[in-house]
Amino acid sequence: MKGWLLVCVALVLGLPHPRLIVAVPTASAQNSSRPGERLRGTGQVSRKVLTRSELFGDISPAAPVDDSAGFAIPAGAAEPTESFEGRLTLNHPESAGSFTELSDIFELIPREDSPWKHLAAFNFQFVQNQSYLIPATQGLAITGNPSWNYIIGPGRVWREKSDEGYMRASLPFALVQRNQNCVHNGEMTFLFSSRKSPGISNVYFQIAQETCYPMKFNMWGIVSASYSPAAVAGSAALKQNHADELSHRMPAKPFSALAADFAGSNIDLEAFKHAYKHVENITTFGIVVKGVNYRSGCPTRSGEYAFCADMRLPSYSIAKSIFAGVALMRLGQLYGAKVYDQLIKNYVPDYVLGGKWDATTFGNASDMATGNYNLEGYEADEDSPTMDKFLVDEDYAPKIADAFAFRQNYAPPGTKWIYQSSATFLLTQAMNAYLRLQRNSNADLFDLVRDDVYKPLRVSQGGLTTIRTGNSSSGAPTGYYGLFLTQDDIAKIGNFLNNDAGAINGTPVLEPTRLNEALFRNAQSAFVTGVPIVGSSIASGLGAPVLGHAAVPNVRRYTHGFWGRYISKTEFPQYSCSFWVSFMFGYGGNIVAMLPNGSTFYAFSDGQEFPWINSIQEISKLAPACN
Repeated sequence: MKGWLLVCVALVLGLPHPRLIVAVPTASAQNSSRPGERLRGTGQVSRKVLTRSELFGDISPAAPVDDSAGFAIPAGAAEPTESFEGRLTLNHPESAGSFTELSDIFELIPREDSPWKHLAAFNFQFVQNQSYLIPATQGLAITGNPSWNYIIGPGRVWREKSDEGYMRASLPFALVQRNQNCVHNGEMTFLFSSRKSPGISNVYFQIAQETCYPMKFNMWGIVSASYSPAAVAGSAALKQNHADELSHRMPAKPFSALAADFAGSNIDLEAFKHAYKHVENITTFGIVVKGVNYRSGCPTRSGEYAFCADMRLPSYSIAKSIFAGVALMRLGQLYGAKVYDQLIKNYVPDYVLGGKWDATTFGNASDMATGNYNLEGYEADEDSPTMDKFLVDEDYAPKIADAFAFRQNYAPPGTKWIYQSSATFLLTQAMNAYLRLQRNSNADLFDLVRDDVYKPLRVSQGGLTTIRTGNSSSGAPTGYYGLFLTQDDIAKIGNFLNNDAGAINGTPVLEPTRLNEALFRNAQSAFVTGVPIVGSSIASGLGAPVLGHAAVPNVRRYTHGFWGRYISKTEFPQYSCSFWVSFMFGYGGNIVAMLPNGSTFYAFSDGQEFPWINSIQEISKLAPACN
């Protein structure tokens, strides 16, 4: 679940070493319009933030502006009369803007000026569909910058009378730490016109939010820009794909609507945020129940994020479940359950670098029980300097060598739970090699999951890439982290696993027996599938029960990339029965919990808090937890 995932990045890259929860905002403050809808305002807007004169000036605000006021479509906005198509370039962003450090636990940011304190080079193409501004490149964009990569999201274009003929554009973007899963969410805004000179204003950018436990900061400023109008290849497909994405989002309501929609349930909505000691660290949360995504807003340090539905959420170790775990179930469905018994050593020849791999199967690795380890304590290997080096190394050769450095001790495979991100990396490489033998030498495991699972589920365009080795779009998929998701993506994937039994449009996609085991659906077999989790876990909320531990052994298990916790009525007398909950966890404070009542709860935060017991108790009021 872990990974500090940031320590020593400066050493590897050669750099100097050194929120309150609110309801989902109204439609005027969100990327919520559907294809075909047009803005109906007159353009009469009372703008006090980032005015025309300010965007054409060269003086940056002294502090980040109010997020909604600066970037959201205001009431009264009019349909644009011009269309943006071509390339947007920021001129010398490496020297622009202001930076305020809030937290740098691993001391990666030097006191002097550095790439950490500025945007990376920005040079992207966009097309426009009515009032939507659509980037030609979505998903993780590799920049070559020593600190930052990008994810650019779809934005909006509108007209305000006070802009004197210019169109106003606003778009979400995220800075993603190189080779890491930390996401720093921001927005940009500018004015443009093909009929006026100059054709584009300066661009104002702002970052005042992140899902990143070790590093927090504000970054904002004005930077000059160039607009090169030109036809963009595949423009029609870009527009159609975006329209399809919007029209296929799961029905969504504000989190507060739960109280009215489930009147009489006595659900305490405040309990979800009061479970946190530091609510300011919460990025967003939600509950998927009966086909509706009840979602909170996306608060920043400067107000509500203007593009909450498109905010990028880092997966961290949730990827171990919804990428590596799902990939193995997909292979099982395609090629039979025999795939689970394939030996790692037969597909990863580097196994000779260290350890004993004669009997370790794909299934053992997915249960975090390879048999090879250095330290026995709870997540001790994961927190070790050996793992630190593995997590930081970018290139495949040193990374695979690091993965085989856990070899000081040995237990028969499948008998001892030792949490290791390196184990999932090895499993991912073995599955990749297996797939290539079944298909061709160019087959790619992530592409298999993307094409067979994510795309049919209508996962967002920006969620269809992953971190790969070598800080490259052509490297090997890492498997243990590296996905970038939205609220809607999480809701769809949770519903696919929890309610649709791994089927899409009635067609089985995942091998059902293994999925049922991962969901701990059979109470009796759940006690024997996977591997018992040894040790205490305050962070994950999976610690030993306060009552009845001796009577109910092995109440915590790790199965096929998923965590499980047995909720016994002895321990929790408010329930009329005992049941299992299947979880996914990600470093820093990310939770996705799938309840047997068909509900999925998700929360993304970065305060190293994983409070879920109170949430499960409240969700069980919506429908019985026992079925």
